[in-house]
Amino acid sequence: MKVTYDIKTDTVNVIFRDNVSVAESDEGKPGVIIDYDAEGNLVSLEILDASKRITDANKIEFQATD
Repeated sequence: MKVTYDIKTDTVNVIFRDNVSVAESDEGKPGVIIDYDAEGNLVSLEILDASKRITDANKIEFQATD
């Protein structure tokens, strides 16, 4: 998984699957774009106007649990 924040465009991108073609995009909620592959699997998530939607877009925490 790869997470990036672009300060210029104020967008957060979460890429779940690299090197997979996006077959369909859906704006489930305004400002949140979800991308799917041809089989309907989640590929990535884009959050527009991230600084307005996320507490601290510059800070990313990751935790894996058993």
